[in-house]
Order: sequence, then structure tokens, then C-alpha cells
Amino acid sequence: MRYAICNETFEGWDHARVCRQASDLGYTGLEVAPFTLAPRITGVSAAQRRQLRAEAEAAGVQIIGLHWLLAKTEGFHLTSPDAEVRQRTADYLVELANCCRDLGGELMVFGSPAQRRIPNGTTREQATDYAVDTFCRAAPGIADARVKLCLEPLAPAEADFIQTAAEAVAILDRLAHPSFVLHLDVKAMSSEAAPIPDLIHKHAARTGHFHANDANRRGPGFGDVDFVPIFRALKETAYKGWVSVEVFDYAPDPVTIARESIRYMRACEAQAG
Repeated sequence: MRYAICNETFEGWDHARVCRQASDLGYTGLEVAPFTLAPRITGVSAAQRRQLRAEAEAAGVQIIGLHWLLAKTEGFHLTSPDAEVRQRTADYLVELANCCRDLGGELMVFGSPAQRRIPNGTTREQATDYAVDTFCRAAPGIADARVKLCLEPLAPAEADFIQTAAEAVAILDRLAHPSFVLHLDVKAMSSEAAPIPDLIHKHAARTGHFHANDANRRGPGFGDVDFVPIFRALKETAYKGWVSVEVFDYAPDPVTIARESIRYMRACEAQAG
């Protein structure tokens, strides 16, 4: 497996230090939250992008892509009834894709629950139509950047739209575009009725990225989720993408989270055969 970790785990650290620490602990990939770079991705200059990429490469890690795409921004919304807002959101997704490419990344995870909520007075069916429209507007630019947008289902406690892998796949089917794939997240899958290994098998052909975490919002091995069957399912389905650690509870500290998460995942991968 190729292991990555999300950079916001190391809150307040400078980029070069994050890259060195991740590499020292055995990670070969780094996933970046845009808000850790600038309030808007357009504020990250070409020179800064080159420096960020060079610092990662010097440490022996690859910036694999971006996540939390719309977090801490204003004026963007995937499911807005307003066509101008949808166009503005699509244009920003293309800007993110261009930055992702410049950093050496290959994927973008669309989670951003606050920016995909179903607006008041809008049905789920209408929200789906609006989401498809936004993604269709962004698709040519994302394809030009040679980046995959990974659509992330989120648990009902976090989002009221795209709550299951099946719901995400239905949108992907409507898009029918090679630049759009499925993202699977252990914490989110823990809220579904089907066991996680079953979901991995069912959606293997569509899965482009994978987040490793526990249902308790902490890292792998910091809760009750058994990752041995998860890694067995990933191996059985010949998953070739990244396994990226994403946590939401930063206790006790970033180094302990990163070190113990990869130690546990490697042990589970070995047990999985």
C-alpha cells in the first residue's frame, strides 16, 4: 500500500517540516488542505507552488492532491439553485485542479459538507441536478489539469447530501466522465448498513482514493474499527491508489497520530496477507 497523510494534522507547522516528518515516519504521500496554504487557492502564486512541490520532493514525499476543497471559503456551493453560484463554484474547482497539478498532485477529494448542503426549499432530486450541473461545468478544466475529482460520501451526522457510496455512484453515473471517481472513507462507511469490506468490494471499480480513520474521528488503531478486513478487501480488489490518514481529533499530538497510525496500518496489512 502507498501511505499518505493529510497536512492539516500538523496544525501550525511549516510545509517543509511537515514533509520531513511525514517522510521520517514512513509516509510517501502528503494530502493538502487548501486553507493551510491561503484563504483562497488563487492566492498561492506560481513561485510558491514550485517551492511547495520542491520542498516535498526534497523530503522524499509526493503531494498527492487536495482535500477540504471549499472549506473556510465563502460564495461557493455545489447544490445552489443559483446558476451564477454554480458557475463560480465550478470555476474555483478548476483553479483548485490547476494548483493540484502544479503541486504534483493527481487527485482532489470533494467533501466540503457545508458547501454541499441541500438548500432550504430544494428537494434532494433538485440538489442532485444542481450538483451534476456544477460538476459538468467544471469537468473540462479538471480534465485539462489531468486531475481526478474524488466524490466523497459523508455520514448523515456531517452532511445531508451524498451520504452513502451508492448515492455518490448514482451521481458519477450521471456524469459519466473519466475525471470523476469515488472516494471511500472508513469513518463515513462506518455509518452505512453494509460492512465496510462489502462496500469496498461493491465499489472497487469506481474507487479512486481512500481515507483511513476510525469511526471516532481519530486515526487508524485509535478506536474500535478493525482494519485487517479492510486491508484484506483492498488487496482482494487490487486497489492501487493511496491510503491516506485523515483525522478530525488531533489528540494527543500530530507525531503520535502519524507514527501510530502507520504502524497499525502496516501491521494490519501484513495480517491481511
